[in-house]
Amino acid sequence: MMMEALEFVMAVEFWRMAVLWTFCLLLSYWKLIASNSCPSKPPPSPSAFGHRPLCIITGATSGLGAAAAHALSAHDFFVVLVGRSSHLLAKTMMDIKTQNKNAHLKAFQVDLASFDSILQFKASLQKWLSDSEMHSSIQLLINNAGILATSSRLTCQGYDQMMATNYLGAFSLTKLLLPLLRNSPIPSRIVNVTSFTHRSVLNVQVNKDIVSGKCFGRSKRYPYAHVYEYSKLFLLLFSYELHRQLGLMDISHQVSVIAVDPGFVETNIMREVPSCLSSLAFIVLKLLGLLQSPEIGVSSILDAALAPPETSGVYYFGGNGGTVNSSVLSYDAKLAKELWNASSDLFLESELASKETISVSNGIS
Repeated sequence: MMMEALEFVMAVEFWRMAVLWTFCLLLSYWKLIASNSCPSKPPPSPSAFGHRPLCIITGATSGLGAAAAHALSAHDFFVVLVGRSSHLLAKTMMDIKTQNKNAHLKAFQVDLASFDSILQFKASLQKWLSDSEMHSSIQLLINNAGILATSSRLTCQGYDQMMATNYLGAFSLTKLLLPLLRNSPIPSRIVNVTSFTHRSVLNVQVNKDIVSGKCFGRSKRYPYAHVYEYSKLFLLLFSYELHRQLGLMDISHQVSVIAVDPGFVETNIMREVPSCLSSLAFIVLKLLGLLQSPEIGVSSILDAALAPPETSGVYYFGGNGGTVNSSVLSYDAKLAKELWNASSDLFLESELASKETISVSNGIS
């Protein structure tokens, strides 16, 4: 274990995490203080709209996702929990029911790194809505699922697993569920959970090789810190571009998009980092007053989820309704459009491959 930790510490990526990420976190708090943003007024209860709104949360089996599910079920949302583990989904639902016996919950086992799994989820969700005689719409989608992989792993499509889970999965899920969001009788919302680590990226090229993460697997040493940063920057660029595109659509189908940075939260996202190093990191961050529990860190997600319907295209950070500007690069409209095009191409390729698989399985040439 000590040898593993020593080898980990000797890598450039570790020091990028330890030094640059801490600096970026401090920079975000400095911007929050400097902006002196005024907290938004408390939103009306969802029940005031006349029906129980439907909320989908990815990565809902632990950490921020589970905390968001707990909180939003108490706000009268019908919460759909999405996660990779059926066991952990059942446990999370049981925990919520223990605290709130009136909670309305549904769980779906989905692997956000697999396009086929996401496609199957959409079909299962629509069937469940129809069978349950619920309105065929979604009021809130929270793209929270994310991993920090310290070694290169590929999906069945040959994509980098971290990039697929953190960004491409959110892009594909949002694209597939957008008709249901636009079909909502009340204003609906997409909340993308990003990270202060995006500030570490000062320049990036966007093409299918980078967006899919295929190029990172060819590196001599897997640049896990860079990949994580890119995935969070891409999610932010996607948020702003989607906000711009939806603003050009028919305003009678109001869908808002908000990016959220919960700060540094004590979750199991660092489970692949040697335990002695992750524990030390938590101790240092706690001494600096920068470490939050999921129950505290979720506040910025709730701020975004419950903000007034007209709020869109903003970046929540720090809780208490606080907003800050993200990095200069994240507002690059040209880069965002290039990312959108590359992501859409990958989406279409995945969709075509999925149809071909179905055709083959059905014996159709």
